[in-house]
Amino acid sequence: MSESRTTADFFFDPLCPWAWMTSRWMLEVGKVRPVDVRWKVMSLAVLNENRLDELSAEYRETMETKAWGPVRVVVAAQQLHGDEVVGPLYTALGTRFHNDGEGPSREAIAGALREVGLPEDLVEYADKDTYDAELRASHTEGIEKVGQDVGTPVIAVPGPDGDEVAFFGPVVTPTPRGEAAARLWDGTLLVASTPGFYEIKRTRTAAPSFV
Repeated sequence: MSESRTTADFFFDPLCPWAWMTSRWMLEVGKVRPVDVRWKVMSLAVLNENRLDELSAEYRETMETKAWGPVRVVVAAQQLHGDEVVGPLYTALGTRFHNDGEGPSREAIAGALREVGLPEDLVEYADKDTYDAELRASHTEGIEKVGQDVGTPVIAVPGPDGDEVAFFGPVVTPTPRGEAAARLWDGTLLVASTPGFYEIKRTRTAAPSFV
């Protein structure tokens, strides 16, 4: 493997437990492969806003009442305090939402902001469209790399020949660690960089395991 470091763009929505699993895997990849992660947002609310009638009642309610707030707060933090806060804030939010079972409540968001040293009143942006243009632009950047029929996360990285390779996923649980994380990374890049390759999939038989 080359020792020159490369940067992988990771587009996430903090609400998604599967994206959270993949994000923890990416941190493991960075320990065993020369890969740095650049955290960027995408939005399930934006992705689904024009197809709400196609969703189950439960998922539609989640998109309408829970999905906008967390990602809006992340974008506000990024706009007001810089790109470097995105990764730590995502870790704090994801830990509270998923590992600790708090869900995307205002209290959980405020606690995450406090934990990483950001102003707690950034939580007010959960209900504001102040930075929705920037949110939509970041979402569009990510989703246009892979197409509209996928979700979060999207990963984009320079491929073996220097051209960008982008893909949705991988969807995996529990988070692979150590050399297992490296093998999954190597294999994912191998198939994703193959011209004409589109999909490998099987039915999920387990829920996300945050252990």
